[in-house]
This record gives sequence, structure tokens and C-alpha cells, in this order.
Amino acid sequence: MKNKFANFLLLLPLGWILISATIDLDNLFNYANQSIPDYITKDNTGDNIIDDKTATLGRVLFYDKNLSSDGAVACASCHFQDRAFGDPNVQSMGVNGLTPRHSMRLVNPRFGREEHFFWDERAETLEAQTSQPIQDHIEMGYSGTNGDPSLEDLVLHLESLDYYNTLFEFAFGDTEITENRMQLALAQFIRSIQSFDSRFDEGLAQVNNFTEPFPNFTALENMGKDLFVNTPNEGAGCADCHIPPEFSITLHSKNNGVITVAGLPGETDLTINRPPSLRDLVNPDGTLNSPLMHDGSFTSLLDVINHYNAIPNNPENTELDARLIDANGNPQQLNLTENQKQSLVAFLGTLTGSDIYTNPKWSDPFDPDGSITIIGGNLGISENSVSPFVSISPNPVVQTTMVETNLGPIQIQLYDSAGRLISEMKADMQTTLDFSTMTTGLYFIKITTENGLKITKRLLKK
Repeated sequence: MKNKFANFLLLLPLGWILISATIDLDNLFNYANQSIPDYITKDNTGDNIIDDKTATLGRVLFYDKNLSSDGAVACASCHFQDRAFGDPNVQSMGVNGLTPRHSMRLVNPRFGREEHFFWDERAETLEAQTSQPIQDHIEMGYSGTNGDPSLEDLVLHLESLDYYNTLFEFAFGDTEITENRMQLALAQFIRSIQSFDSRFDEGLAQVNNFTEPFPNFTALENMGKDLFVNTPNEGAGCADCHIPPEFSITLHSKNNGVITVAGLPGETDLTINRPPSLRDLVNPDGTLNSPLMHDGSFTSLLDVINHYNAIPNNPENTELDARLIDANGNPQQLNLTENQKQSLVAFLGTLTGSDIYTNPKWSDPFDPDGSITIIGGNLGISENSVSPFVSISPNPVVQTTMVETNLGPIQIQLYDSAGRLISEMKADMQTTLDFSTMTTGLYFIKITTENGLKITKRLLKK
């Protein structure tokens, strides 16, 4: 029996091409117990503790375009994994036009000092933030105003999708879909997005305190680190607002002198007080992940340094943060040299990791055609439940096996371990498959319902 199980495990990678975009309820990604450095002390999780099941549901909700009124936009349409969950565009495209502000990166949202969310802090928690874009007329269109469908209409729509019956029951114990449950799941997934594998983290692990030179840094990067930390008389004072090692904004901050509005020249906005963490401003190759500031007006890190080096004196700005005002009441003028500016740019580049950009736990679980495959999961389904049920027995199989479902008419496709289609057929709720002439090894049975739900099961031929 042990040898058979070992052979089964060896064959699993061969089937990766077939099931790489699936949700495997028997083998969940680790969201709940990720490694967090000891020096990270801030955590805004509150009572919504991350659970693998609920975060898995959150991942599906995050990438599902069914959450927009026209079926064209998901949360991930404005937050791209390969851009540290930011948007390379100045304004994101919603179902009814462009967003009024640049979509901020979602890097380490769990570890911020500020528990309010959005640039203007209008959401008191991450949970409250998650459903606001869904109910926004411009962004995702379930506003219940301007002729839009309402959130209640969205719930009815999600209830018609079999995979949500499965996932909500898996996460919460029953199939009920509510705004609160959607908020909990989305917030758990978003809080799980973390980045602590940067050169900064590697360097900090090699010294006794932050002020020491990091052995893995260049001289320019260490100069930038010192400037970042030291006050304006001795440095740039960046850490007064963006406190290491989380690099999140301090509480009760005011605006930073950028008061323009994206897409509306001449307009002003004094309410921008909460930027994201400074981690992963750039890609691992040094490319800027997205335009910077709430209006996307800065297109390089040097633009940012130049702004703080000489903040414009705008009499309209009555909300400039006091830490950016000198002793004479004027916006700060740091008088940094070009070399000092470049050192700050170099240091900010050390805050970029790599895992956040490629880890499959944060990737899109949907197939290119918008369908999703769910495998595994002993859900304890009751007789009255409408959740999908698929049984394949016996498994492993010697001669024949019975496929039983509650899904009505289905299409069955049989694949070998290399992902090659062997056969396909239409079937009812009970179908016998003949494996008597098949070679020993791993197979995949892919079941597709009439409404597009796809469920894949693994089967071992003795």
C-alpha cells in the first residue's frame, strides 16, 4: 500500500498542467500560518483570524468577474499580482468608467499601523473596504443606484453559481451567502498577501539593529538607509512617517503636498492621508510596479524624492502634515544632493521581494474561459444541500468504477497523467467507466455541468 501511495505522489507533478488552476479542497494553500519575521509587530487582523478555508473562498471572490454587474471586472482587474497587486494604469477601468483615484498596491495590508483603508481612510476596517468597490457605480456596478443592480441582486447571482454553494459551505458550514461573509473571506485573502523576502529583510537579519550598515547592501544603499531614518537636519526624515520595518504610514497623518486629482486638472483633494506600505514599490527587475501617489502623477522613485526634497508651497493646502513643515511654517526644503537622492532610490529598491509576484496561493484560480475547477473536499453534504456532489468508487480501480453525482446531465472527460485527453462522453448522474484495458497509473476525470461548473477528480488504476 505504501508503494502504491508513493507512486501516486510521483505521478502528481505530471498532471500539473491539467489541474494547476484548480481549487483543491483537500490540499489547501497555507494562508493561516505563514512565516512572519519576529521584528514585524503590527497586525490589524482583529477578530477575523485568517483561516485556510475562508481565505480560499476569498481568493475566488477576489478573481471572480461575476462580482461586477457586467461580468467584466474583478478585484484583480485593478490589482495585478505581477505588479505587487497594484495597477500599471493611472486610473483603473471600472464597469462605468475610470476610477477617480489610482488603485493602491495591496502589499502587507495586515501589517499597517493605520487600520482605516482607502486613500482617504473612509473605510474603518479592511472588511468594510472589501465590499465598497463592488457597490460602487463606477467600479463594479452593484450600487443599487443609477439603474444598477443591488448587492442583493449580486447575492442571488452568486447563489446560482454551484461553486459558491460548495465554497461557502466549505468555509462557513452552510451555503448561505451574505455581504458579511464575503467581506470576511475577501479580507482574509487580502491580509494573507505578504512580502518579507526582500534584501532589506535579509540584511536586517544579519545585524543587531536597524542603524548598523547592512552587510548585503552597497555603500549607496546603506547611505540611502541612513538618510531614510535620520531626521531632516541629518537626513531626509522619511521614517518619521513611514516607520520601518513595516514601512507603513503613521496614525493621524495628513497629506503630503500632492493634492491634485487624477484625470481632473485644476481640482484639489486634501483628504489623502493613507498611502500603502513602501514595500515592493518596484518589481524585482527594478521596474516601477505602478504610478505613484493617489493621482498616479509620479512615474519614478526619483519623482517622489524630488517632491519631498522641495514640497510646493500651495496656499490651497491647509492640511499639509506638520512633519513636512519647517520652523518658519513653510513646506520643507531638504536640499538633498543628486547623490543623496540616488541613494534613497537605491534603498527603496531593497524593499522588494519576489514571492508575492509568483506564489500560486495568490494567483488566478479561473480558467481562461472564466470557468473554475474544484476538486476534493469532504463537505458533509446533507440531503437538502444543493452543493455539488461527486463520488468515484472504487478508487483505486481494477476493472470498472462508478461515477455518481447530483449535478444532472454532465460531460465526462478522461485524461492521463500527462494531461492527454483519452475519451469523453455525455453521462447522467450514474455512469460506469471501464478501466479494464487501461495501463496502471494516475488518471483525471473532469466533469463539466450544463452551466459550466468543472470538477476534476483523481483516480488511480491498479
